[in-house]
Amino acid sequence: MEERMYYTYIVASRSHNFYVGVTSGIEVRVLQHKNGHFDGYSKKYNCNRLVWFERHPSILDAISREKQLKGWSRAKKITLIERDNPAWVDLSEEWGKPMKMYGER
Repeated sequence: MEERMYYTYIVASRSHNFYVGVTSGIEVRVLQHKNGHFDGYSKKYNCNRLVWFERHPSILDAISREKQLKGWSRAKKITLIERDNPAWVDLSEEWGKPMKMYGER
């Protein structure tokens, strides 16, 4: 039986507006944000770049972490993002593209 994973994530705009969410399908959810699938804050502010995420073994853990992050100050969330992703690079940018083997051009 395949172990299911859950994710707490942050998507951001280029101007550093961001949205905190939770999902069981990170690839699909990020694509939905990129395509403006959800009306509301993330679409209005063009939050479509995955800048941070965390895996959890249970949905309750993921939701608990989402609630914790939503209660944090903006500065604390920025510190969390920049600890692992200082340039705010879109972590999903290469998803779905063919992979090259080491040494391949």
